[in-house]
Amino acid sequence: MIAEYVGFALHSLSSRGLRSWLTMLGIFVGIAAVVALISLGQGLQNYINEEFEKVGANRIIITPGGGGGGVIAMGSSDLTSAKLRDSDLDTVLDVRGVESGAGLARKTLDVVFKDEAKSVYVFGGDYGKDSLEYLKTVDYMVVEEGRYLSSSDKYKALVGKPLALEGFEHEIKRGDKITIKDIDFEVVGFTKKAGNPPHDNKVVVPVDTLRDLYDMEDELAMISVRVMDGFNVSEVADNVERKLRRSHGLKEGDEDFTVQTSQQLLESFNAILGIVQAFLAGIAAISLVVGGLGIMTTMYTSVLERTRQIGIMKAVGARNTNILMLFLVEAGILGMVGGLIGVALGLTISFGSSYVAENYFNNDLLKASAEPALIFGALAFSFIVGCLSGLLPSMKAARMRPVDAIRYR
Repeated sequence: MIAEYVGFALHSLSSRGLRSWLTMLGIFVGIAAVVALISLGQGLQNYINEEFEKVGANRIIITPGGGGGGVIAMGSSDLTSAKLRDSDLDTVLDVRGVESGAGLARKTLDVVFKDEAKSVYVFGGDYGKDSLEYLKTVDYMVVEEGRYLSSSDKYKALVGKPLALEGFEHEIKRGDKITIKDIDFEVVGFTKKAGNPPHDNKVVVPVDTLRDLYDMEDELAMISVRVMDGFNVSEVADNVERKLRRSHGLKEGDEDFTVQTSQQLLESFNAILGIVQAFLAGIAAISLVVGGLGIMTTMYTSVLERTRQIGIMKAVGARNTNILMLFLVEAGILGMVGGLIGVALGLTISFGSSYVAENYFNNDLLKASAEPALIFGALAFSFIVGCLSGLLPSMKAARMRPVDAIRYR
C-alpha cells in the first residue's frame, strides 16, 4: 500500500515539475545552511579535541586575571592588568603532584624582515635545562628544523614554520636576521606547524631579552605545568589555586589569576562553540519554516486542483485515511527530496570551504565533518517538516464529501 502511495505521489509531483521544484527551494536552502554550519562546527570541535589531546590531559594552565580568563588568554597578558611573576612559577612548581612546567612572557609586536613589517606574537621563553625539557613537550614550541634556544642566547630567535614560509614576501631561512624594536635577531630554528594561527605566526626569543626590551621585570603571560602520573589533575589544580591565593594574600573568590586544567579548557571551548553553532543553525532553520509554508501552500493548491479526483476516489471506495495518507506522503516526499538536495549542497559548501581554507589560506581550523547522524537527521527532519506542512491540507482533502467534491468546478 505504501508503495502505491509513493508511486501516486511521484506521478503527481512530476506532472507539476516547476511548481514542485520551486516548493522544495525553501527546504533545500534551509537544510543546506544547517548541514554546512553543523558540519563545519563539528569539524572545528573535532580539531579542538585533537589539539587538546596533543597537549595532554595532565596539564594545568595558569593565566592572569580572574573569572575564567584562561579560555581567551592562552598566553595573553594584554587583556588584563593582573600579572603573573617568576615567583608564581616557583610557587606552582612547589605544589605536590606537579612534575615540571614553564612560564612564558608575551607581547604583540611588529617584526621586520627585509623592510617588511608584520604584527605577530613574540613569546619570551626560559630555555634553562628544566624549562627546556618541558617546552619540548608543548606542541607549538617544538622545534622542527634548526636548534632550540639556550640559556646563553640573547639575540637569537625561533620562528613559526608557517610564518617563515608564508608570513612575509620573502621566505625566512636559518641565519636570516629579523628586527624587533630596532634590534636584529638571528633565526636559529623553526617551530613546527601547530594548526593554530596565533601559535604558528609567532616568534620566540629568550625571556630575559624580551623583558629587557620592554621593561617587563619578571612578568609572565602564562604558566603551564604537567601533573605527575598517579595524581588527580583536578585535585592538584585546586592545590595550585589554594597556594597561589595564599601567596597573593587573597581570599577565595577574589583571585587575580585563573587556574584551569586541559579538560576544563576543552569543555569551555566546546560549550562556547556549541552555543554559537546552535544559534547559527537556528537562524538557518528559519528558511525551513519558510519552506514548510511553501509546501503547505502547494498542497492546498493541489487539493483544490484535484477535488473532483478526490470525490471519484471516495465514490469508488477510498476511505478518509487513504486520502489523508496519499497527500501526507506527497508532502513528505517534497520535504525529503528537498532534504536530499540540501544535504548534498550543504556538504559541498562545507567541504569546499574546508578545501579552500586549507589549500589557499593555510588554515586548518576550518575542517568539515559529516557524520552519518547529521545526514540521516537532516533527511528525517526534512521529511517531518514536509509531513507536518502537508497535514492540514491532507486533513481537508480527507474530510471532503464525495458528492460535493465530484460537483466541484
